Amino acid sequence: MAKPHVNDRGFIRCPCNRCINNAQHQLEVLETHIHRFGFMSDYNEWIYHGENVNAASSSNVPHPNSGVHDRDEMFEVLEDIISNDAEVDQLGSQSSNVQYDDLFTALNSELYPGVMNKWTNKSFDELLKLLKLAFPKIDLVESHYEAKRLMTKMGLGYQSIHVCKNDCALFWNENSMSETCSVCSESRWKMQEGRRTGKNVPHKVLRYFPLAPRLKRLFATTKTAKLMRWHQAGKSTDDNVMRHPVDGRAWKDFDRKHPEFADDVRNVRLGLATDGFNPFNNMSISYSMWPVVLTTYNLPPWLCMKPEYLMLSLLIPGPQSPGKDMDVFLRPLIEELKELWENGIDTRDAGNDRKVFKMRAALLWTVNDFPARSSLSGWSGQGYKACPTCNEDTPSMRVIGKTAYFGHRRFLPSTHRWRSNLDFDGRTERKRPPRKFSSVDIMDQLRRVKTSIPGKHPNYGGVKRKRGDDELNWRKKSIFYELPYWAEIELKHNLDVMHIEKNICDSLLGTLMGDPHKSKDTDNARRDLQHLGIRSELHLYEDGNKLMKPAAEYTFSEANRRKFCRFVRSVKFPDGFAGNLLKNVAHNDSRIVRLKSHDCHVIMQRLLPVGCRSLVNKTISSTIIELCTFFNQLCARTVNVTDMVKAQDQLVIILCKLERIFPPAFFDIMIHLVLHLPEEAILGGPVYMRWMYPFERYLKRLKDYVRNAAKPEGSISEGYVVDEALTFCSRYFDDIETRFNRPDRNDDGIHRTSRLFIYAMNRVHAPEVTHELLSLASKSNIFVSSYPACIVNGVRFVTHARDVRLKTQNSGVSVPGTENEIFYGQLQQILEFSYLNDFSVVLFNESYKDDQFILASQAQQVFYVEDPSRGPNWRVVQHVNHRSIWDITEDGMSDIDLLQDNSSSNFTLFVDLGNLPQINLQ
Repeated sequence: MAKPHVNDRGFIRCPCNRCINNAQHQLEVLETHIHRFGFMSDYNEWIYHGENVNAASSSNVPHPNSGVHDRDEMFEVLEDIISNDAEVDQLGSQSSNVQYDDLFTALNSELYPGVMNKWTNKSFDELLKLLKLAFPKIDLVESHYEAKRLMTKMGLGYQSIHVCKNDCALFWNENSMSETCSVCSESRWKMQEGRRTGKNVPHKVLRYFPLAPRLKRLFATTKTAKLMRWHQAGKSTDDNVMRHPVDGRAWKDFDRKHPEFADDVRNVRLGLATDGFNPFNNMSISYSMWPVVLTTYNLPPWLCMKPEYLMLSLLIPGPQSPGKDMDVFLRPLIEELKELWENGIDTRDAGNDRKVFKMRAALLWTVNDFPARSSLSGWSGQGYKACPTCNEDTPSMRVIGKTAYFGHRRFLPSTHRWRSNLDFDGRTERKRPPRKFSSVDIMDQLRRVKTSIPGKHPNYGGVKRKRGDDELNWRKKSIFYELPYWAEIELKHNLDVMHIEKNICDSLLGTLMGDPHKSKDTDNARRDLQHLGIRSELHLYEDGNKLMKPAAEYTFSEANRRKFCRFVRSVKFPDGFAGNLLKNVAHNDSRIVRLKSHDCHVIMQRLLPVGCRSLVNKTISSTIIELCTFFNQLCARTVNVTDMVKAQDQLVIILCKLERIFPPAFFDIMIHLVLHLPEEAILGGPVYMRWMYPFERYLKRLKDYVRNAAKPEGSISEGYVVDEALTFCSRYFDDIETRFNRPDRNDDGIHRTSRLFIYAMNRVHAPEVTHELLSLASKSNIFVSSYPACIVNGVRFVTHARDVRLKTQNSGVSVPGTENEIFYGQLQQILEFSYLNDFSVVLFNESYKDDQFILASQAQQVFYVEDPSRGPNWRVVQHVNHRSIWDITEDGMSDIDLLQDNSSSNFTLFVDLGNLPQINLQ
């Protein structure tokens, strides 16, 4: 009777005592459930299986959306999980899974007799005890721990793999039963006085979170399955425009070399990031734990870097960092990546009627800071050949106490006049630009690298060896080369713009401010100039018994130093744009201290170009402005290939200008690496999807999981698995607030758009005249509401009268004119005009013209920075692109990490700051 009533996917409601017509299965699974769990005793009329009944006789039939068996979102969650986790045979059918029986039991039980209700996860053990005392018949878990234990069954779990105490090898696969390390022969277990303790306790435990089931879960629900195809539908149609890695040259080259992988858009492209962090709040404790995190680049740009879509893959234990032995810990992940590439895995696609397809995955690149990059790639970031792109042609020279990466004239054309100029280092430059090393060249170099013993045992892997000249800076052949496609990838390891920008900002700001702790203008730097025989006016000299250092043009005078500090102290940013820099200025206006990465990001791109131009000469200020403008251009959400090609050539000029200004000691490896950022942008696409900001913030989330300081790795692993299950369930809850539907920080609710129509159209009953339009055509209420602040499209606006009392600046507005001109002003009034039927219109009165009103939706937020060179009433306009506003049409917008400008073409690299928009507020 039931067979003719299956749906188009072959599924039908299951009337067993566990599913109670809430879950749907195939017929063979339904039959198994009925034999195992029994048939519903109160299901007498089979309304879901073909029996026709009238309304009267069916009034007592349990309905999935009524009565005691209310349809709970958790049934939908479990259906997707079971469908995804079930074993798939060649015919595409699935076997029954019994591991979720207690979850179905909990779902079908009543919270209180006669009441079915939901209960959030915010309850604590004390509240649970109180409820059980107040309501003895209530059916609740005993503790929050029990609730978490129940939820872990909906998570995907992890594997605990023992590690040698010297990081030589894993006790895994063929070595899983070994008692001693296969390399150094050290015991697997902790020993006390030469004997084991009462219980076998391993020295170290690596937590591995399998990748395949987590990727399968992305396809298990329609909430994310369709998003996994975005990279195909959302890629740019203009080859010159890049807004996602799919638009980069590396992605396109990978597709060209592996067409069978590119044919199925559901195949997954991954990025890998890792960094060490201290899991304790007490930073005096030396402890370095290294999580390995994966991101999925199939997703839209506003989602793939969100923490809900980042996947923890490995948790490398501390207290020491793995260093050169990183490959030992990466072994489980690499083996799974090889399997996913070569064989794939059967996966049900909820976005395609749950049809089974063979999902494959590939690792596109890694994202790390420069020291971690050395551990992953095998190329040492120290010494004369530290640059991984220039390779053995890295421009470098030895100065007192360090290596300086100086000599960027070699990148100039052979006929350029600066090549023969002696002002740089006292010599002419005849070297050719560094060569472009192909994948074949790199593999030839790696063949000459000697195999090293892993681990830190003093008699094995811990023995230091001197690299041969033919090994260059290679310390090892990375484990990533075991991936069949890795050698041909154009962009293997990204240079992290976040750390490069921070280090350059610290060097620039420390040298300009004359900070004794961060300035590169040291006594040794001056001695270097003397040894090179250049810039005699900066050489050290003796005055009696004192060694004197002449003042340099690139260093602020004491008065200018205080002026710059007061300028930074006076800046107020829009709400959510940046932190308050007031706390970073020393109380005596002599130093700027404790800058974090994002503080440096804002100073480099917003403040330093404005603040420095009146404090140093034009040659120095214009060079600094050009460098800062490049970072503005690089960090745009939409990057133009043409802009990056031009920036590649212009950066050579900028670095050569810097070499004529600062001493060679100023040029550490971070200054040099800037030269390669445009090329990587062309290969990989926009920077905001290839830098460490989202991963660094994800480490803070992992740190919050630590509840037991004695077992930080275990705490993080357990907390992650539970949070993973809760995150998956949260996608299904629409009627309660979750991380997927909670209001934004600035939520303005529902907007109405209006156009005025005349009454005549209403008389002829024109269909265009709605109640809203008719109301707006009528006169407004004689009473007008005035507000000091409002939120429009997620952007907070505040009137100037209130703004002056706040630490943020949200009163700056701009509005486009009729002839493409832009008008700037400050918001004076926010007025709401009320109409019939509760309709209203919000107008802004801004200070550009008296009685000049604009619609609130027309206003774009800007903020103003004091211009020290033109007096107290002059301001430089800084445009803001709000984090939740994108230039891509798509549902489900979400915020991004930083406020960035829309397009790299908004900036000219060689710029005169006097041409920037300025207004007089007098």
